[in-house]
Amino acid sequence: MTANRKNCSIEHLYAVLNSTHNGIIAVDNHGMITLFNRGAEKILGFSTQEALGQKVDALFNVPSLLTTLRSGRPDVGRNVVINGKSIYSNRSPVYRDGKQMGAVAIFQDTTDIEKLSQELAAAKDSVEILETILETTYDGIVVVDKNGIITRFNKAYQSFLGIDEKDALGRAVEDVIENTRMHIVVKTGKPEIGETQKIQGHEMVVMRIPIYKKGEVVGAVGKVLFRDVKEIRSMVEKLNLATKELKYYKGEVMRLKGSRYNFKNIAGRSEKMLQAKNLAKTAASGSSNVLIRGESGTGKELFAHAIHDASLRRYGAFIRINCAAIPAGLLESELFGYEAGAFTDAKKGGKPGKFEMAQGGTLFLDEIGDMPAEMQAKLLRVLQEKEVERLGSERVIRLDIRLIAATNRDLEDLVRKKAFRQDLYYRLNVLKIEIPPLREIRQDIELLCERMLQEVNEELGTAVEAIDPGVIEILKAYDWPGNIRELKNVMERAVAVNTDRQQVVRKHHLPIYLLDMDAGQNPGALKPDKNASEWISGGTLSEILAKTEKAAIENALRAAGNNRKKAAEMLGIHRSGLYQKINRYNIGAGNSGPD
Repeated sequence: MTANRKNCSIEHLYAVLNSTHNGIIAVDNHGMITLFNRGAEKILGFSTQEALGQKVDALFNVPSLLTTLRSGRPDVGRNVVINGKSIYSNRSPVYRDGKQMGAVAIFQDTTDIEKLSQELAAAKDSVEILETILETTYDGIVVVDKNGIITRFNKAYQSFLGIDEKDALGRAVEDVIENTRMHIVVKTGKPEIGETQKIQGHEMVVMRIPIYKKGEVVGAVGKVLFRDVKEIRSMVEKLNLATKELKYYKGEVMRLKGSRYNFKNIAGRSEKMLQAKNLAKTAASGSSNVLIRGESGTGKELFAHAIHDASLRRYGAFIRINCAAIPAGLLESELFGYEAGAFTDAKKGGKPGKFEMAQGGTLFLDEIGDMPAEMQAKLLRVLQEKEVERLGSERVIRLDIRLIAATNRDLEDLVRKKAFRQDLYYRLNVLKIEIPPLREIRQDIELLCERMLQEVNEELGTAVEAIDPGVIEILKAYDWPGNIRELKNVMERAVAVNTDRQQVVRKHHLPIYLLDMDAGQNPGALKPDKNASEWISGGTLSEILAKTEKAAIENALRAAGNNRKKAAEMLGIHRSGLYQKINRYNIGAGNSGPD
């Protein structure tokens, strides 16, 4: 071989070595690097110039080629890590004419391969999971490719149609499933959800979803949601029945044991009323004792009901007792209950007390300020120990109740006068709610009246629709010592005396004491003529009533400047009724006045 040909062969060999993806390193018998190709540069991070002539152990912290040199045996399939890369390496000694000349290592970066292998293993696990889900699900599932050819057909669908998967795979979906639209969905790319499809005489509810890959439809999956529409109807009927039953039983629990009112029943937009309602809602979210303060008739019990209804105890009992309405001798047995024979006239079998009856719920003690001193001490012990004993019994009953107390009395003053226990006061006064009297929330009167009017209409079967503004002004001017309870009575009376079935509450429907107050405070109010005394002296009752009605009409006409429409409004009667009475009493003949 000539020198030129030899040089060409070496160049050709180096070109081949440098073009391979694998790294190749050769060393001589002294471990000095004599060959370092480009693959080795990429994998190991050294240039050929840096590596040639260097001892291999000085560059790489890996099992050395020197070991292969000393043993003269190849080392195959060694996995090592270099510079954070996973390297697969083979080492072999190099012989020439039967004499060892050095060693060579061929290695490959397997980092990407291992990562891919892990991803493939994870994908395989996911596929196996999906396969399990696909085959065990109750719903029938079919998968087609972009040409509408079946690629998957799960056991549920096979069982339903009576077709084996091997007879379905590879066939056009329309040849296997009647009335299918899977082949249409892969063409349109539009999903079809909740559609009905008749298969073997059954109305099925199905969904068909296109499968996209890189923006193109590559197939579709179809799923039978219900094998028969009757299943849906049956489920809906069962759900409706269960919902109705739950609503009924909840209603029964609330009716038999629970509260009758909630926060929606408490009307009022004034600042003081909103503060009271917000504090009551805060109290409802906890379990601490609540003390409700307010004058008689302000709605203390209504607040107690609402707190119970908004609490976690709403399905428990709401037990109420008026401490002022029960004689002192009976209050103890009412609260604690008694066993048979505990005292004379005790019921056979005994009787549970209010504390027992309120287990899991709320006990409302109204008029707590009127509780006798002896009972105050016993109540304090119950609150401290959270347990109670029936009269005549030694059995201790652990209590799980929420206590709400209410009073219209000044408990602080009673404490100062030693009429109410201070320690009991502190036990009760954990959360205090002050309900304002009606005279302090006059701006709420109109809203309260509208709400009460609706309630009275429902109770009495009437249809009064509105309240005259003049009536509202009278109601706002009054101080309401009886508060909301008194206002409710006034509204009930106003509707009850509305015998002419007017749709508006007028002034003459109000009680006399409110009209008298209005006559004293309102300069525009109707006043009798100064000579009115003559028409109430003598005569029969019908004659006195006729004279009174005539005088009232004349007085109204004078106050209205003979404007009959205005006079009718002042009297609270219809204009046609006023005309009839004017004609009956021959009032203002020849002077009709404006309408």
